[in-house]
Amino acid sequence: MTQISNINNTFESYQKLINFYLEHKDKEFNTIHVELHQWFSANMCATLGGILDIFSDNINTIKFDYINPNIEKILLKNNFLSNFGHTKIVDNHHTTIRFLKLKLTDGKYFNNYVVDELIGRTELPKMSELVREKMTEAIYEIFVNAQIHSESKNIYTCGQFFPREDKIEFTIVDTGIGFKKKVNDRFNSNLSSIQAIEWATKDKHTTKIEVTGGIGLALLKEFIEKNGGKMQIISDDGFYQFSRQGEDMQIFNGSFPGTIVNLQFRTNDNSSYVLKSELDMNDIF
Repeated sequence: MTQISNINNTFESYQKLINFYLEHKDKEFNTIHVELHQWFSANMCATLGGILDIFSDNINTIKFDYINPNIEKILLKNNFLSNFGHTKIVDNHHTTIRFLKLKLTDGKYFNNYVVDELIGRTELPKMSELVREKMTEAIYEIFVNAQIHSESKNIYTCGQFFPREDKIEFTIVDTGIGFKKKVNDRFNSNLSSIQAIEWATKDKHTTKIEVTGGIGLALLKEFIEKNGGKMQIISDDGFYQFSRQGEDMQIFNGSFPGTIVNLQFRTNDNSSYVLKSELDMNDIF
């Protein structure tokens, strides 16, 4: 039995989920017993869902022996526990962004989901329609990169509005090959996981052969810096976090089987965002 407790959006929490994966990754034809205690940030369902699917693919059965009632209520609202035989309940307070398990061909569905459940939320700071469009494109590019490069079977996504903390967390996860292998294979290089993540966040950097794309993470970084939020990328054994305070990079004990991108947006931001091009200037924002 594995107790998972106090999961939020920190390096330590990702390490706990990596430990959970490492504990069970080689098991087959077993029942994996899970308990969720104390606190579980609902957006992290994307990460947990990807790990549990790996276990299920190894012909294991997943059984939740205990879920803290407060956690259970949220995970019933966001549709996560519906994947394990529980009945969804209505989110009257509209704080959840639904858990989705997507096929690689579900790009259009994902794009509509981002517009309807994230970018269209009234809690986000004011943005021009063009900024909303560019933000949607940038988040969609994360999906496309996972779709094209990760070799993952599925893509997982979820989010949560935390009104008391004035933030929205939105997470996209794949269980594919990770940044390091893809970048090193493409350029015959020998970058570490951290170096590969850093490379991917730079403007115009892409592993696509065509000279397109690569702007998604760079644009999101710029918005997040102005907004006061955070961007986290976990891939292989690398942890990368960007915020207004700068970059934080750490190494996990063990590797996550794929890539996690978590975006935090502050909702107590009273700014209004427009592109500089809308003001007859050349640069973004």
